[in-house]
Amino acid sequence: MSYHKPEAKTVQDLKDVAHKLRIHSINSTQASKSGHPTSCSSLAEIMSVLFFQQMRLNLKHPRDPSSDRLILSKGHAAPILYAAWAEAGLFPVSELNNLRKIDSDLEGHPTPRLNFIDVGTGSLGQGVAVGAGMAYVGKNLDNASYRTYVIVGDGESAEGSVWESLHFAAHYKLDNLCVIFDVNRLGQSEPTSLQHQMDVYRDRLEAFGFNALVVDGHDIDELCKALHCAESTKNKPTAIIAKTYKGKDFPEIEDLDNWHGKPLGDKAAGVIKHLQGLIVNQNVKMSPKKTCKTGQAPEVDINNIKLCTPPSYKLGDSIATRLAYGTALAKIGADNDRVIALDGDTKNSTYSDKLRNAYPERYIECFIAEQNLVGVAIGAACRRRTVAFVSTFATFFTRAYDQIRMGAISQTNVNFVGSHCGCSIGEDGPSQMGLEDIALFRTIPGSTVFYPSDAVSTERAVELAANTKGVCFIRTSRPNTAVIYNNDEIFTIGRGKVVRQKPSDEVLLIGGGITLYECLAAAEQLEKECITARVIDPFTVKPLDVDLILEHGKLCGGRIVVVEDHYQQGGLGEAVLSALAAHRNFVVKHLFVPTVPRSGPPAVLIDMFGISARNIVEAANSIMKK
Repeated sequence: MSYHKPEAKTVQDLKDVAHKLRIHSINSTQASKSGHPTSCSSLAEIMSVLFFQQMRLNLKHPRDPSSDRLILSKGHAAPILYAAWAEAGLFPVSELNNLRKIDSDLEGHPTPRLNFIDVGTGSLGQGVAVGAGMAYVGKNLDNASYRTYVIVGDGESAEGSVWESLHFAAHYKLDNLCVIFDVNRLGQSEPTSLQHQMDVYRDRLEAFGFNALVVDGHDIDELCKALHCAESTKNKPTAIIAKTYKGKDFPEIEDLDNWHGKPLGDKAAGVIKHLQGLIVNQNVKMSPKKTCKTGQAPEVDINNIKLCTPPSYKLGDSIATRLAYGTALAKIGADNDRVIALDGDTKNSTYSDKLRNAYPERYIECFIAEQNLVGVAIGAACRRRTVAFVSTFATFFTRAYDQIRMGAISQTNVNFVGSHCGCSIGEDGPSQMGLEDIALFRTIPGSTVFYPSDAVSTERAVELAANTKGVCFIRTSRPNTAVIYNNDEIFTIGRGKVVRQKPSDEVLLIGGGITLYECLAAAEQLEKECITARVIDPFTVKPLDVDLILEHGKLCGGRIVVVEDHYQQGGLGEAVLSALAAHRNFVVKHLFVPTVPRSGPPAVLIDMFGISARNIVEAANSIMKK
């Protein structure tokens, strides 16, 4: 595909549009009395060429599955992104002056409250992972012609997560991905570590497997040629390393420190006058290219996903919930070809390999890079292209907490599955034990937290998660546990199960996962001591079945013991305590892992750290005396 240099008039028009974008960025940040006009200015020519020369867009349907994608990883430059969409005709330019107002969705950093934004950005270092996920789906699942562009700030390129994602993109030869580095030299508080050492950026990106192109980021011709080269390059992604200047064409501000995140104030009028003087055609109007008619993304339906066959276990069968997760994942994968699995090199422990073995084209290995793992999943799920299940050891999600948090801001529907939770994993020791994971996911806005205890409830949790909006987390366990539910048992989000009861019950025991079985064992022992205990399996920790706990807690005299293989803060126990806080006449004993555990046999550990049947019996007896 040979390169045809744009006509001189087109080049001049693109220059004029770039200056208009600068003016819009100044005006909107002046109106809001806050924002980042200098960070916008370094991007002006890049944005002009992307929107009005390169990308194929559908203004009637900005999230058209067949349109090109753009991720502004340096989200603080949001004003120029908004300005580009306004200049393209998506909404009136006058609306730009509502930037950052409480009644406007033109927020300080982009969020999907806007119909032209796919993901929230601004927590730096995450855009490349999201873009890589989009590009992976475009190339390998959609087999479509749309391209994905990511704009990265040079300051954020210090983030290790960026390089995780660059490695992923090169490994999978995502030639439909173009990462543009806006190397404007200046960070927030001082110059970046590399400043304008363009050769260092190029060498690093080439070493990571990219087609790396250094350009003058303010030269329209060079940008057009580089973007054409990116589109023509096969079997490797392209990085355009654009040498730019912060505050470009802002007199007495360009390339000067101490202008980050500040409107221009009393300098604004003079700068705007200067920029207007640089515009040849004050009435310049350009339109984006339209979405390709060829290479369209296929229509998909990700609603009403079901297990292709119901659970088929025998009561008493000993099955680890992590294994049941893998079984269920393959089953929903058989039902819907848009179910995908992603893992961080733990697939033979989490059992996500069951989907890989059945449908290898729908499994994405992300290797030991959990921040990228989460970001790729968020990107893959954008525009409702896939139903993504991400698995690793529960504790390793703590490394990617910021990506998960930004996922919620991005309105993602990604499902996370954490195995090897709690000290019950045994000899591997505390570095492998998920003891903070429920707390992590409970804090995520709009999240659903499943804690299934047996194989049947795990399969149903997977089915429910596949159809639930927002972030979902399924906590699975390493040890085998007995099947206690019939295969036709119906499970509902926010509804727990009473798994043992008698009219004479005097204490209510609540446990999830392995501690549910410790509760059942404790109830057997307590009965020998002439104390009858009721046992509840919450199934979901968020939302918690508060009504069930209140009802049965009252029937048991207000005496409750909650036991969990998790640290004290933020888990099942505190969820129960929070639910009961506004109600009188309850006494709750909370058993949890009180300190950092150690290696040892699972049964020994759960007893040593206070969550075994023996500990539950002691707690029940102490609560009976109150």
